[in-house]
Amino acid sequence: MAPERETGTRERTLAGATAATRPHTPRLDQPRPPRRRILPEWDPEAFGRLSERVARFIGTGRFLVWMTVVIIAWVLWNVFAPYDLRFDHYPFIFLTLMLSLQASYAAPLILLAQNRQDDRARVDLAQDRKQNERSIADTEYLTREIAALRIGLGEVATRDWIRSEMQDFVKELDERRDGHVVFPAERSRARDVDDR
Repeated sequence: MAPERETGTRERTLAGATAATRPHTPRLDQPRPPRRRILPEWDPEAFGRLSERVARFIGTGRFLVWMTVVIIAWVLWNVFAPYDLRFDHYPFIFLTLMLSLQASYAAPLILLAQNRQDDRARVDLAQDRKQNERSIADTEYLTREIAALRIGLGEVATRDWIRSEMQDFVKELDERRDGHVVFPAERSRARDVDDR
């Protein structure tokens, strides 16, 4: 019974409350205010492009040469410099730390660049597949059209066929003229006369 009494009291309180006295509840007809983030935000595309540039530089011979020069200079300075000016003594622990730090950042950047390259390759492969499907469909369509044209040309009079028919017709006319053969039109007139 107590929960029912609380609900009824709350409804009466909300019904008589004004906007200023009503408890603050989020409205569903308005967007939420942006939340404050604790972590900094970054643009993933810009970060990806930076990682690709770094990975591209790390994979060059220039990087290897400069890294070798820095390590040799580091070791020579810490071996032959006066004792007071040396900053990393013989076991070169600080050099090891710096190389480990460089490797710990280089590996994820290289992996990120490879992932972006894989994504691009996947998109390119999908586009190539669609292009191949369109090419195959176009080729099949053209093949069907060529087959239909061949079938249609089988029923159409060609230039050679017309030439041979005309030559046959000319020969027949010559034979009729020389042999006084009556043309079919004259025969039909003669039949009409005979029928009367």
